[in-house]
Amino acid sequence: MSRRLPIIHEITESDAGPYRLERMDLEFSNGERRRYERLHGRGHGAVVVVPLVDDDTVLLVREYAAGVHRYELGLVKGRIDAGETPAEAADRELKEEAGYGARRIDVLRSLTLAPTYMSHSTHLVIARDLYPERLPGDEPEELEVVPWRLDRLHELILREDFSEGRSIAALFIARDWLEHHVVG
Repeated sequence: MSRRLPIIHEITESDAGPYRLERMDLEFSNGERRRYERLHGRGHGAVVVVPLVDDDTVLLVREYAAGVHRYELGLVKGRIDAGETPAEAADRELKEEAGYGARRIDVLRSLTLAPTYMSHSTHLVIARDLYPERLPGDEPEELEVVPWRLDRLHELILREDFSEGRSIAALFIARDWLEHHVVG
């Protein structure tokens, strides 16, 4: 079923820290009117990186997660700086967080976090043919790098310290993409 998009009668904006809050006055095709709110990030998007040491092993990082006040395993991730492509941001973040660069980078797709109220999207990137290189990052401490075999993904997703949705989704998408594409 294809529906036409609601008519936007008015948008008001306000500052919400690292976001811009928009209040939208909408009219749906059936005549119903509602106010919706959405958040726009102030940056240029983000990347989540699946760094592959080999065809079967991904590098995870363990870092402090303030939202849940614990150390959390996850993929390399970060903001895209002004003027950077998702591939350039992925390579930079990989060097800052894990101490590796990548000779081969594939941008697979974008993921949204909460599309019903946020405009933020994250680009899913696979990084291969890794080599050691470290850049200074913005983390307050060096991150622990943890190799993990993709054939043990079923164990990883049940760990208490691996809960971030983007990392979980990215690993499943990357594993499927790798199974259906020639690696080399």
